[in-house]
Amino acid sequence: MIKQILFTVVFLITLGVFAWSVFRLWSFFKLTKPAYPIKNISARITRTLNVAFGQSKIFRKPVIGFMHALVFWGFLVITMGSVEMVYDGLVGFDRSFAFMGTFYDVIIASGDVFALIILVFIVLFIVRRKFMNIKRFKGVEITPKANLDAQLSLYFIGLLMLSLLVFNLGYISNHSNEILGVYPVSSQIIQWTSFDFGVMQESGWWTHILLIFIFANYLPYSKHFHVFLSIPNVFLSNLDPLAKYPNLDSVTKEVKLMLDPNATYDETDEVTRFGVKDVEDVTWRNYMDSLACTQCGRCTDVCPANITGKLLSPRKILVDLRHRMNEKGALLLKGTEDTKSLVRDYISEEEIWACTTCNACAQECPIEISQPNLIMDMRRYLVMEEASAPAGLNAMFANIENNGAPWQFSPEDRMKWAD
Repeated sequence: MIKQILFTVVFLITLGVFAWSVFRLWSFFKLTKPAYPIKNISARITRTLNVAFGQSKIFRKPVIGFMHALVFWGFLVITMGSVEMVYDGLVGFDRSFAFMGTFYDVIIASGDVFALIILVFIVLFIVRRKFMNIKRFKGVEITPKANLDAQLSLYFIGLLMLSLLVFNLGYISNHSNEILGVYPVSSQIIQWTSFDFGVMQESGWWTHILLIFIFANYLPYSKHFHVFLSIPNVFLSNLDPLAKYPNLDSVTKEVKLMLDPNATYDETDEVTRFGVKDVEDVTWRNYMDSLACTQCGRCTDVCPANITGKLLSPRKILVDLRHRMNEKGALLLKGTEDTKSLVRDYISEEEIWACTTCNACAQECPIEISQPNLIMDMRRYLVMEEASAPAGLNAMFANIENNGAPWQFSPEDRMKWAD
């Protein structure tokens, strides 16, 4: 009974802290602009099954992709067992879901096997990140703090798997006459050793549960927030072709006013900014991308601008957006502002104009993030609000305005070449 009360108190505190974090992020979302409507649910479900659950894009790097996919699938299975552990803690029972029979045996056995697989892979991931010179793990956006965050998340996951195995070992030792569930790995370990794991069942259970609660509340502030957001991010991704960029409603209205003699100007319309200057100009989709970004670097790894030595890193664009929202979002909610902006203070003009809009980054992203969409909106701001563009583009704009074409010839002279 004391264990049940103590667990309930810890559980409620965990829910309260997590709810506060979610409310904070939701308040930031309310500062953003609308995006596209969520339609074609069947196509979204298909994409989610293929990209999110099937991990199809991850396998473009076969070895490390397979390892990551196994960790992901293992997490899904182990989460089912974790739900049972939470329920057991609340009601004071043990193995509450054992009535499911064969299905329960499959889930528990899979969780026991995956716990060992994930633990081994996590050790390899840590070694790879700390001691192997992986180019895409570097960059100006990968600060020492970001590196520590990545390593800390790996340690959390490793300890979660280790504590689960310890709990399973303790359970088998204490219930040798009536074991509910199947434990291929743990039962084999017990046969190999003479150690009495029974005394470790309770400590393994509490350690695993507390690590789950702590990790869940750490994730909203970590790059590993994709643990929660990767699947929703894929489901809510834009189904349009990558090269199709949305028109600005404000520009569309202006064009209609110029071309349609029956169009009328609504003086109550709010004057909106063209493009993106700061975080309050981005859409909810852009901000969700920044939160879901795994910072894996696959986008930067294939970016032709970055490969040829340009300043642009597509990953940095998303990291900067998230950092800027953390900074300015808190100020906007208090009714104050600062003098900085996303454009120039975080993302330079050189980065914005280095993008070739080839969409290699968006094609490569394992959770369907579109970096060029945000880059194009920042370009729109620079051109339409500040008339700031590279000299070549400014010359083209001037020619279009004066000559009706990008070339430096009047319309009357265009056919002279034929003579």
